[in-house]
Amino acid sequence: MNAAADGTPAELLVADHDGVRTVTLNRPHRKNAMTWTMWRDLADVLRDTGMDRSVRALILTGAGGAFCSGADISVPDARHPMDKLRIFTDLALQLHELPTPTVAKVTGVAVGAGWNLALGCDLVVATPDATFAQIFARRGLSLDLGGSWLLPKLIGLQQAKRLALLAETVDAARAEALGLVTWVVAGDEIDGFTDDLAARLAAGPPVATAQTKALLNEGADATLREALAGEARAQGVNFATADAPEAYAAFAEKRAPRFTGAWSLPPAGARPADNRPDPNNTTGNSRNG
Repeated sequence: MNAAADGTPAELLVADHDGVRTVTLNRPHRKNAMTWTMWRDLADVLRDTGMDRSVRALILTGAGGAFCSGADISVPDARHPMDKLRIFTDLALQLHELPTPTVAKVTGVAVGAGWNLALGCDLVVATPDATFAQIFARRGLSLDLGGSWLLPKLIGLQQAKRLALLAETVDAARAEALGLVTWVVAGDEIDGFTDDLAARLAAGPPVATAQTKALLNEGADATLREALAGEARAQGVNFATADAPEAYAAFAEKRAPRFTGAWSLPPAGARPADNRPDPNNTTGNSRNG
C-alpha cells in the first residue's frame, strides 16, 4: 500500500516499527482530502491492525503539514450516496472498536470528516498551528463519520451544537480547552513526543489495554451495575494471561515489566485449585480448629 502499481506514491502509507504502526494520509497537494478509495483502504488497514497481535499501538497522521481536510468532494463519483456512507460507517466502527490504542497526530487542518477521524482516536496530539472545524454546515451537509455521537460525549450537547451548527473554526488551544485535544506540542517536538507516547502504549499489557479501552467506550452508555459486571468479566480475562504475574514479578525484582499478552492457563485436564477446608485436617488450621 506504500506505492501504486505505476510506481507513484500511494495515498495511504503504512509503516511498522517496534510494535507501532504509523498510518499516513498522503495527498498533501489536497491537504490529505480523502478519496473514497482511501476511506475503504483505511478501513481495511484498521481491520488488519485489529487482527495483528504484533501491532501494539497505532499513530494516524497526515503528510505535508496537514492532517485531513475531510472527504475530497472535487473528485467525481457516481456511486449512490448511501453506498459511500456505508464506507464511513465501517470505518468509524473499525476505529472505535479497534482493540489497539490509537493516537492522532494533527498538524495543520483537521476539518469535517477529517476532524472526526482524529476524534475517533483514543488520544489526540496537535501542534499550536493546528485548526479544526466541523465544516459540514458550510457545505450544506450534516455531521458524519461519527461526529454526532463523538462531540456530545466529549464536550456536552450545547458546545457540540455550537461547533456543528455554526461550523466555527477553532485553534489548537481552544480545542485543548474544550477537551478535544489531549496535548498541544510544538511543531519541532511533536514527532518525538508522539513516538514516545506510542512506545509507552505499545509497552503496556495488550490484553488489559484492549479491555480497558472497551470498558471505557462501553461505560459511557452503561449503568453502574453493567459497568461493574463488565469489569469483572474483563479481569477474569486478564488473570488468564501471563501479564498480571509478570507485573508482580517485575515489581518484586525492581525492573520494568515485559508484557506479552500470552495466555497462562492450566494444562488441559488439570484440576483447579480447591480452596475448601480439608475435612481431614488435624493440624488445627481449620476455621474451627
